[in-house]
Amino acid sequence: MNKVLIKKLITDIRFWIIIFFVLRLFGITNAPLEFGHNWRQSLTNMIARNFFENGANLLYPSIDLAGEKSGIIGSEFPFYNYLIYILSSIFDYSHWLGRLINLVVSSFGLYYFYKLIKDLINSRVAFNATIVLTVSIWFAFSRKIMPDTFSVSLVIIGLYYAYDFLKNGLKFSLIIFFVFSTLGMLCKIPALSLFSVLSISIFIKEINLRRKIELYLVGALGFLIVCLWYFYWVLYLVETYHYQLYFTKGIVEGIHEITPLIPELFEKFYFSALQSYIALLCFLVGIILIIKNNHKYMMYGVGVIFFVFVLFIMKTGAVFPLHNYYIIPFTPIMALMAGYAIAQIPSKFQYILLILISIEAIANQQHDFKIKESQLYKLELDELTKKYIPRKDLVIINGGPSPQDIYFSHRKGWTVDNIHIMNPVFVDSLISLGAKHLIIDKSRIGKYTAKHELLHTDNYYSIYKLKKSVKIQ
Repeated sequence: MNKVLIKKLITDIRFWIIIFFVLRLFGITNAPLEFGHNWRQSLTNMIARNFFENGANLLYPSIDLAGEKSGIIGSEFPFYNYLIYILSSIFDYSHWLGRLINLVVSSFGLYYFYKLIKDLINSRVAFNATIVLTVSIWFAFSRKIMPDTFSVSLVIIGLYYAYDFLKNGLKFSLIIFFVFSTLGMLCKIPALSLFSVLSISIFIKEINLRRKIELYLVGALGFLIVCLWYFYWVLYLVETYHYQLYFTKGIVEGIHEITPLIPELFEKFYFSALQSYIALLCFLVGIILIIKNNHKYMMYGVGVIFFVFVLFIMKTGAVFPLHNYYIIPFTPIMALMAGYAIAQIPSKFQYILLILISIEAIANQQHDFKIKESQLYKLELDELTKKYIPRKDLVIINGGPSPQDIYFSHRKGWTVDNIHIMNPVFVDSLISLGAKHLIIDKSRIGKYTAKHELLHTDNYYSIYKLKKSVKIQ
């Protein structure tokens, strides 16, 4: 392989997207038992599995931890879960299919991010920004069974075709923009912050006025659909089926909640997003440079996205600082600023800087690819319930607030804390609602003895057939 060919290869972003894709295949078949964010992954899989087993109605996503209730919940539009269902229909259901879907879609998101920045600015900035984004928090979460990078990727693809429509006037591009951007925001509404950058075209006189109007009308239709889902249909599902998993709050309430958590909030920006202090420094330099160089459109674009994202933070309240993945919709902007700064130095030093950023960022996330060996016993829970608990029977499990245990039990019912498990009155109340069996995760509780019928016990689990009015010894 000659030097020209090597140079052509290493400067081709597609090569690096493929390389990083392959790297993230490590542990791709893992169940949601790795170190981070297993709760959310279990819930995502729950909805997909219920589609697979009980009928795939996109309007009525359901989970397994709602006790005697139907489990139908108001959540994000379950398009991502539906894709898992489609693959499951072809290959049978597996815990990890959502990982593969997210990784594929998020890789395309990176490619379209590159193409968009290349067309808007130049290829050098686009290359740098895409590498920074790839190894950011995106690196770990693009292989999790979660809709965050998935939704942002769809919006990025939509934005690319919005730009293409404004430039070339192709109706096909307008349709693709509508489909992808709308689906992206439906899959997780924080992706709306990126969608808001379209407002920048108002100030660009060179763009055909008719195309602007057509784009805004189509964009408004997509936004209306998103609003109907989140502010009408979700509320209807909660009011009708009486189970709420996601809690919304007003902006004022959110501000009051988040004010004491300002340090934790800022941490999401100065570390969680880019996963590299070198990249963070480049981001800050990039902000300074676009102001110094008076890049009005870039300043406006960053500003409007940041404004909308701050509104999302305030609506989220105290929950935002708890979850690092909430920063994902803003990470492409931070990567763009970092990429712009890196592009200002000589070419050979750019590559050195990108290598250092990649090493630091991946090193900070490598643990996220590993399974907690102490949790592997949960994989056997499904086989135990198949043996001892009829498929339609409701169960109680001492999983605390986590949905993980009831997900692996493959049964519907209640996941409760140990205090409630030890309370016979509380257990009786659930028996009255239809609970038939009790599953005790021994790793979560000390010695537990009850006058229920013991069906099975081992080092990890005890399974009881429930009866009313027992005395806990």
